Amino acid sequence: MSTVLFDTPGPRALARQRIYTVMTTVVLGGLLAAALWQLWTKEMITPDQWVAFTEPRILMSLLEELVFATLAGAAVAIVLAVAFGAVFAAGRLADPAWIRLPCWAVVEFFRAVPLLLMIFVLFYGFGNTLGTFWSLVLALMLYNGSVLAEIFRAGIQAVPTGQSEAAYAIGMTKSQVLVQILAPQALRSMLPAIISQCVVALKDTTLGFAIGAPGIVDVGERIYLARVYDNPFAVGIVLAAVFIVINYSLSRLAVHLESRMRRQGTETVHVADTGDDVTAAG
Repeated sequence: MSTVLFDTPGPRALARQRIYTVMTTVVLGGLLAAALWQLWTKEMITPDQWVAFTEPRILMSLLEELVFATLAGAAVAIVLAVAFGAVFAAGRLADPAWIRLPCWAVVEFFRAVPLLLMIFVLFYGFGNTLGTFWSLVLALMLYNGSVLAEIFRAGIQAVPTGQSEAAYAIGMTKSQVLVQILAPQALRSMLPAIISQCVVALKDTTLGFAIGAPGIVDVGERIYLARVYDNPFAVGIVLAAVFIVINYSLSRLAVHLESRMRRQGTETVHVADTGDDVTAAG
């Protein structure tokens, strides 16, 4: 008996696979144990390194910064990015070239420029007015908004053309077709991609560390710089765990929505599907 791609392994092949599995497990386990021992001997994961995270005032400070700075900054940036993306996606789909081409240029520009560079430009150019929080939020809005613009455009173009043709046949204008017919249907297919971009925006809030923006990473820096703690490795692990839990939850939500869409026969839009040229719009 054989499968499509390879023959079903026989007893000897299965025995070899078990041996290789055991050998691989032993090697990886040995490497992990060696790495942990190295960290232990350098006093990077000893119990005293975690004392800071047993103090209520530090836990409260981490929680406050997580909610009122990191999550709040990400939420504001995502809301603004959605508005930015909707406006420029509509511009990308407009018929007149004098609207479509500038929108295409703006979207491609902010998609191409590194986010950290945008943060520095806003902070060092307008930091006295914007401050660290808004320098970070506006940079996140520009980058994620340009990505969302392409997601919105791809989602609208994924709606069967018969929908818009039927709407035009009853006398609706292009803006009415876009807002009342295409956008509501496209939103369902775009949800997983939008949530995935929210995960990216949340992770990118950590780049605010470069300009001293408030957030959970800023609190982490203050903890490990304190002479009484001096625990950068432990702080890094705790911060990574916090972001993993939040982002994994959002990722699972995106996967759940995508699988639900597939069961309902709705094709979903991925960020990778949004690459296109300017002439495709309209």
